[in-house]
Amino acid sequence: MHRSVEGSVERREDLTAPAADLDTIAAISSPAGEGAIALIRISGPDAPVIADHVYRGKHRPSDFQTHVQHFGELVDGERVIDQVMLSVHRAPHSYTGENLVEISCHGGILVTARVLEVCLRAGARAARPGEFSERAYLHGKMDLTQAEAVIDLIRAQTDLALRAATEQLQGRLADQVKRIRDGLVDLLAHVEAAIDFPEEDIAPDDTERLRTRAEEIRAGMTALLATAEHGRILREGVRIVIYGATNAGKSSLLNRLLGYDRAIVSPIPGTTRDTIEEVINMRGIPVRLLDTAGVRDSSDELERAGITRTEKSLETADLILHVIDASASRSSVRRSTFDVQRSTFASDPAREILLLNKSDLPEHPDWRESEALRISCVTETGLDGFEDAILERIAGQHVQSESSVAINARHRDCLRRALEACDRANATFTANYSPEYAALDLRAALGAVTEIIGSAGDDAILDSVFAQFCIGK
Repeated sequence: MHRSVEGSVERREDLTAPAADLDTIAAISSPAGEGAIALIRISGPDAPVIADHVYRGKHRPSDFQTHVQHFGELVDGERVIDQVMLSVHRAPHSYTGENLVEISCHGGILVTARVLEVCLRAGARAARPGEFSERAYLHGKMDLTQAEAVIDLIRAQTDLALRAATEQLQGRLADQVKRIRDGLVDLLAHVEAAIDFPEEDIAPDDTERLRTRAEEIRAGMTALLATAEHGRILREGVRIVIYGATNAGKSSLLNRLLGYDRAIVSPIPGTTRDTIEEVINMRGIPVRLLDTAGVRDSSDELERAGITRTEKSLETADLILHVIDASASRSSVRRSTFDVQRSTFASDPAREILLLNKSDLPEHPDWRESEALRISCVTETGLDGFEDAILERIAGQHVQSESSVAINARHRDCLRRALEACDRANATFTANYSPEYAALDLRAALGAVTEIIGSAGDDAILDSVFAQFCIGK
């Protein structure tokens, strides 16, 4: 069960001591599989006592100096399971803010499972996904944005995504949110003072000044909201669909961009019948490449199913690479490819790059006036300029290498609600309505903003955030 927490992270000082109502948990914190070393964590008020039951060495873990590793044996009764290094991190100076024991054992699958099993039999409970980080949040060791940065740090696939996650973990996003929150608190306090203490003759600011202060707060929200697309791309990658008629060279292009042969290349039309997806790092930006089935009229049921997937992929693409055989005439290129492309991207041509492939062969006169990029997947001619063109289009989708603040979908939802409430308050100021109406909207905005860094122990929000974590983190 989640603990109810009053207020934001600064108001959780009462939780920095070990919490009696939180039981002691244990989990394997290293990746599944065979490795040199595995890590098992035990966290909770009874962690050192549980370690006493399973560890044999010169001293008992409950007597260890904090943050010092000791060599000994991990035992099940009198039977030795493994030689281990064990350390005790005493509350509140630990990752979780409570007593924490870390056991480093050999990284075999069986031995790691046995170590965890012995800890559980000694009195610990198996941890839920993300429960260690959740306890760190509950004990005021981090706010929700920093907790979310932990999972972003683990999943980062590029240097830019890693930098964004690191700076969020250090509190850069939280600092910006707190500035917005503090502005709302100050504005709300002034409005409510005039409502609650009329006998003190506290006059609210004039309407224009209130509007100016609300606009400044709104500008801060808008600036953060503008990073939402940047954040989505850093976390999920730019979704680029390679599309075109059969035998245009789509799979060859995928292989060249990846640097190895991932897709089967054959002169037989319809070789690719399913969507192939791979991720590459393109100058710090994660790019999800999707090679799709070539579009043509076909009586083959499996090939038609692949073409259907191609059309669905186009609907969710951030960018489309329309590959055409430059050695063929326009009339030989199936109209269906152009029809699908136009229906999907007619409203936003910036989301398409037209590629004339096979430039190592004589180009058909039909393409002489075309401004499409000319490449050859055989000789790799034009691929460097092609990468520049992709990055230029990506930059147009609000991805900035110099920006490391990037909100996620949850933050965006909170900020949108806060912005709407702030706009309602501004309308109230403009219309010279009673300050009670503005106060209600400002309180709604304050609540939405505070949700970003953590508020009042909303179990649904905590469940949503920490369920994304792996067990042991």
